Amino acid sequence: MATTTPLTGDSSISTWLADPVGGAILTDLLAQGGQSPDVFRPVSKLAIKRLVKMSRGAFTQEMLDDLVARAASGDVPAGASPATAGAAAPEPAADGESDAVTLREWTERLDQGRFTGQTVIVTGAGSGIGRATASRVAREGGRVVAVDVSRDRLDEFAAEHPGADVVPIVADITDDAGVAAIVEAAGDTIDGLANIAGIMDDMTPVGELSDAVWERVMRVNVTGTMKLMRAVIPAMLAQGGGSIVNTASEAALRGSAAGAAYTASKHAVVGLTKSTAFMYAPNGIRVNAVAPGPTITNIEASFASPLGAQRVQGAMAILPEPAEAEALAASITFLLSDDGVNVTGVVLASDGGWSAT
Repeated sequence: MATTTPLTGDSSISTWLADPVGGAILTDLLAQGGQSPDVFRPVSKLAIKRLVKMSRGAFTQEMLDDLVARAASGDVPAGASPATAGAAAPEPAADGESDAVTLREWTERLDQGRFTGQTVIVTGAGSGIGRATASRVAREGGRVVAVDVSRDRLDEFAAEHPGADVVPIVADITDDAGVAAIVEAAGDTIDGLANIAGIMDDMTPVGELSDAVWERVMRVNVTGTMKLMRAVIPAMLAQGGGSIVNTASEAALRGSAAGAAYTASKHAVVGLTKSTAFMYAPNGIRVNAVAPGPTITNIEASFASPLGAQRVQGAMAILPEPAEAEALAASITFLLSDDGVNVTGVVLASDGGWSAT
C-alpha cells in the first residue's frame, strides 16, 4: 500500500505516525522495544531524522533509511492494520494550527570565524547544552576550555572535534582548586565564559526541603557560578572587556517550574548576572543570562514530594515542545560573541514561548 505523500527523513514524527503505512511501521518498531508512540509526544513536531542524533546510537541512519524504504514500498508489518495505524498518532492540532502545513525546521548555520582568536571557557561541556555550546564555539574558530566533572565525556567531546582547539579540563566548579585549574588552562586572555554546569533539585516545596538538597543545589548553581565569574573578572579587566553568559532557567522567571531550591538558585543567578553587568559595564564586560525552557538534555526531573509532583506536573501542561541543546547553544553563543555588542544585564528567555503564557 503506497502512501499519498512520500515519507522522508524530513517528515515530522507526527506526520509519520498519522500516515497509515508509516504509522504502522513506526508503531511496530516501538512495540518491539516495549514502547508506544506516546514516547514521541514531546518531540512530535521534529523531523524524524533528528532522532539519529538525539538517540546517540539507539536509532541509526541505517534504521532511518530502512524506515523510509519500507514506507515507500508499503511494507506494513504482519498483523498491523494500515487502516487503524493512524489511531496511534498524537492528538489533533490545536486551533489555529494546520496538519497540512509543514513547519519550517531550524537548522544550525555556523558563522565561520566568529570566535577566531578568542578563548572561551564552557562549563558542563561534557553533555547537553554545555556540550552543544562548546561545540558551536569550537566549530566557529574559538579556543574552548571545555570543563566537566567527567573525563570520559570530555574525551568523547574532544574526539568529535579533531583539529579544533579544545582544552579539556576535569574540574569541580565549586572547588577553589578546580576553578584555579580552569583559569590557568585558559591563560592570560579570557574572552568569554559560559557558565552552564548545573543540577536540578527534587521538586520539593520549602516545607519538605532538606538541608542536603538545598545546600547541594545552591553550591553548584550559585556558588560555582559565582566562583568562576569572580575568577575571570581580573583577566577581563586587564584586557579591556569580555563576555559572560550564565544559565538561568524558566525557574528564574516563575515559581511553577521546579522545587524551592532550584527556583531560588536560578533567581540568584539572575541577581548575580544583573549586579555584575551593572558593576562592570564601564569596563567593557558584558554579563547576560539565558533562561532555557524545556530542553532535551541528560538532566532528568525527579519528584521526591507528592505535593511537588502534583503542582509542578500540573503546571507543565502548558509546556512547549522541548528544544534540542543546539537551539540553546545558538542563543548562548549569540550573547557570548561580538554580535551581542550592545546587550548586557539581560535575561534572554530561550523557551519556545513558555514565558509568554
